[in-house]
Amino acid sequence: MREMDLNADLGESWGAWTMGNDAEMFDIVTSANVACGFHGGDPVVMHRTLTMARQKRVGVGAHPGYMDLWGFGRRRFVDDDPGQIEKVLIYQIGAIQAMARAVGVPVTHFKVHGALANATAVNASLAAAAARAVLATDPGMIFLALPGTEQEHAARRAGLRIAREAYADRAYRSDGTLAARDLPGAVLEDAAEAAARMLGMVLDGKVATLDGTEIALEFDTICVHGDNPHAVGMARAVRDALTGAGVRLRPMAR
Repeated sequence: MREMDLNADLGESWGAWTMGNDAEMFDIVTSANVACGFHGGDPVVMHRTLTMARQKRVGVGAHPGYMDLWGFGRRRFVDDDPGQIEKVLIYQIGAIQAMARAVGVPVTHFKVHGALANATAVNASLAAAAARAVLATDPGMIFLALPGTEQEHAARRAGLRIAREAYADRAYRSDGTLAARDLPGAVLEDAAEAAARMLGMVLDGKVATLDGTEIALEFDTICVHGDNPHAVGMARAVRDALTGAGVRLRPMAR
């Protein structure tokens, strides 16, 4: 039986600002990437999110990004210094580890957020900084990486465990990276379309790119975003399509 993990970025509310519907998403996904306070998430939100993960037996991962609450971590810094980025990531991982220890859940994986994730996918120095941050905080954590990118290469060189990630609601470029959100067709909004495409990717290992070509894509976990109005419906459609085809869903750490 084919096994797959279904993950979502959760715990991204901050103060009086609510992002997504975490309670419903926790009934669908098997792993949660929990915001660490820089692009979203605050101490109360982090604690509440981790508590839900414990109750639902959902795997927990650190989800750090740029210090960019105003832009939700989707604005890239002009001058990325790998040494500083490494420390920014260590700081955020430490925050989620401490809160998770208080709640009584392990932090088993790591996934970079937003613009920093895009940067580490193509910049070897920044990807290496991310790998060093994981090594410094918990070398046993699983490193989520876009297949074939600098993220995966850096994690392999560092000797880290890797889970290659595919996206249910994002279009791909021919080099295997995600198409920029501002391009037409880059973000899928139809749940049935996304579920059918994702099932094809799982069964066939291929995906049609934004320019019409088809590329091979090997992956171990599927991300369904939790921060848009269609998130719950799309996540449920993807889960139903996979389980209906006999795919077993489990947290990546198991």
